[in-house]
Amino acid sequence: MSRIFDISQTIRPGIPVWPGDSAFTLERTWSIEPGCPVNVSAMTMSTHTGSHADSRLHFREDGVDCAATALDAYIGPATLIDLSATVKSGSLVEPHHLEAVLPVKVERVLIKLFKSFPHDGWDSDFPAMSPDAIRLLAARGCKLIGLDVPSLDREDSKTLDAHFAVDAAGMAILEGLVFDDVPPGDYELIALPLKIAGADGSPVRAILRSIP
Repeated sequence: MSRIFDISQTIRPGIPVWPGDSAFTLERTWSIEPGCPVNVSAMTMSTHTGSHADSRLHFREDGVDCAATALDAYIGPATLIDLSATVKSGSLVEPHHLEAVLPVKVERVLIKLFKSFPHDGWDSDFPAMSPDAIRLLAARGCKLIGLDVPSLDREDSKTLDAHFAVDAAGMAILEGLVFDDVPPGDYELIALPLKIAGADGSPVRAILRSIP
C-alpha cells in the first residue's frame, strides 16, 4: 500500500512570509447561529504564502498567470534529494552537488536544503540554486523543480538568475515545501496551483505518494 506524505506548510496566522509581504489573516464573516446555518471566513494572504507555485507572471511582465499555467508538470514521478548536509546556508546548489545523486533521467526534482524546516521564523540566509545547477537538471529531462526554501534565488537577488534559467528550460517551480519527515527517494508528486486569473503565484496542497 502506498503512503502519503504531506509536504505542505500549514497556512495559519503568524506563518513566516517574505520580508515586507502580506501577512496571512483569517476572519470569520458568518457564524453558525439562529438564522445562519454555516460558518464562512475571509482570507488575506500573499500569492506566495507557504508552499506555493510560481507562475511566469511572477518574474516576467509577459508571463502567463496561474489560470493559464499548464498543469502536467505538477503531477507525476518525482525524485527527492537531500542536500541539507552538503550545501551551506547562504550558498548555492552547484552542479557538483547534484551530479553524484541525480539520476541520468529525471522528470521532477525535489531538493531538501533545510536540515529542519523553520516553521516559526524567517531564515534570510537560506541556500538557493545556481543557474548552472538548473541547466544540469534541464539536461537530465527535469520539468519541475521543488525546494523547501522560499525561493530559487537568494533573498537579496535583483536579477533572479535561477528563475530565468528555469524559464529558459521550460520548467515549473515549487517553493516552500516541507521535507522533514520524508526519506530521499522516488515518489509521485501532486501539487496543483489554484486557477486564479491574474495571479503570479498560488498556494498548493503538495503531497508525495510512495511508489509500491
